[in-house]
Amino acid sequence: MKYTLNVNGTSRTVDVAPDTPMLWVLRDHLDLVGTKFGCGVGQCGACTIHINGEATRSCMTPVSTVGRKKITTIEGLAADAAKLTPLQQVWCDSDVAQCGYCQAGQIMQAASFLKDNPKPADDEIDGAMAGNLCRCGTYLRIRAAIKQAAAMPAGKEAAQ
Repeated sequence: MKYTLNVNGTSRTVDVAPDTPMLWVLRDHLDLVGTKFGCGVGQCGACTIHINGEATRSCMTPVSTVGRKKITTIEGLAADAAKLTPLQQVWCDSDVAQCGYCQAGQIMQAASFLKDNPKPADDEIDGAMAGNLCRCGTYLRIRAAIKQAAAMPAGKEAAQ
């Protein structure tokens, strides 16, 4: 079946089965490979994307449920593909990633969280990020990067 999707601000058409998870639509049909397969059951967060600005597990989201909602992947998080968002820049500057496999999902979760909670406390960050697993255990650096991004002056907030 054909679906026309709004992915990173661009209309894209795919011909896939209705139950195809968005993860595989993005990776296999649209060549957007920043979104990673982790567990396949929505528990690890490596596949996190935004649908209408909300962090969503793409491995558990059938393409048939998306419709014309706005899909944002790690590739489309920054308005200018040549420039990182402030959150992404802080992530890099703070050396958050070790292996990096889960980091796209971590950043997508953090961006969605900061949009709704621009000045979070440590326990709020920990709660929001609890569903995103990091095999390397960089949780303290993740929290520090989110706090640093949240502390940026107005107009430069992390979830831009």
